[in-house]
Amino acid sequence: MSEYRNSVYLSMLKRTAANLELNNMKAFIAETKEEALETVKGLLNEGDTVASGGTVTAAEVGVMELLRSGRYNFLDRAAAKTPEETEKIYRDAFSADVYVTSSNAITENGELYNVDGNSNRVAAICFGPRSVIVIAGRNKIVKNLDDAIVRVKRLAAPMNTERLGCETYCKSKGECMALASGGSCMTDGCKSESRICCSYVVTAQQRIKDRIKVILVNEELGF
Repeated sequence: MSEYRNSVYLSMLKRTAANLELNNMKAFIAETKEEALETVKGLLNEGDTVASGGTVTAAEVGVMELLRSGRYNFLDRAAAKTPEETEKIYRDAFSADVYVTSSNAITENGELYNVDGNSNRVAAICFGPRSVIVIAGRNKIVKNLDDAIVRVKRLAAPMNTERLGCETYCKSKGECMALASGGSCMTDGCKSESRICCSYVVTAQQRIKDRIKVILVNEELGF
């Protein structure tokens, strides 16, 4: 049965990749996370200054271990000892050669949809690093932006608040309060000081061709 399931997902990934290319983003399809890791290696040069967003997907693929191998100048925010050091890494990321991240959702129309709390990740996707590598499992693919909005409110945000220990409605209830109350606006949500849904960015057609590279993996990865 898995071969039939993988075949259907592969067709979906191919449709998505084709539309990413139309939006001037370079698209790659990897059958496995191991293949995805090899693709990342091919997009990096030894000695590159590399930064990353908070990405479970990259860790699952093995990218974080790769970045800490000593081959690159990795701006590792996990190594920061103070809030000031963390902020400096966030700012230094804008001049990095490469920024590695995932996406909260990717539409079959070839759009990236991302929601941030601190906004450093969406800012770097939009501008700064010369190259952006986005790694996403097939579970991140949605039909359109409406589905992307719901995916974040129902899955990505609750899972990430659980991971980060943020005391929000979605952490305690398992979905955004906007869904529970019938709200449909993209920015509807709680008023918690720990809210992680603060900046909403849709990445569509790009002016700089292939600055953003998207690796679509035919496995379920991340949140």
